Amino acid sequence: MRIALIAHDEKKDDLVAFCRAHEAFLSGCNLVATGTTGGLVQDAMPALKVRRMKSGPLGGDQQIGALIAEGLIDVLVFFVDPLTPMPHDVDVKALMRLATVYDIPMALNEATAEIVLAMAERHGLSDMEGGR
Repeated sequence: MRIALIAHDEKKDDLVAFCRAHEAFLSGCNLVATGTTGGLVQDAMPALKVRRMKSGPLGGDQQIGALIAEGLIDVLVFFVDPLTPMPHDVDVKALMRLATVYDIPMALNEATAEIVLAMAERHGLSDMEGGR
């Protein structure tokens, strides 16, 4: 399963904690993340292999959007902070639009991410190249 990981600044620690809680499952997945988020996940869990894109404001959101459009992402986990304005809000909306257009499961908070990963684990999808 190919999972994209993104978190706004105020949610990065939450995403790292989420990944730590699901490290065993995620170790069987192909992970891609925006630059800073990917670095934090990699530092916290060196055993996880994370392909890092650019930082979100520098084009990382758009890079992940391109991977979605190419059919190379199965799930988007994007911990959004709705209380903090983002200077690259247009890029974030474009990424969410692409996930919607290409019918990619998109978890925007921890509760939804828990459900998405639980379903994937139940169906043994971690080691699938393309779970869709």
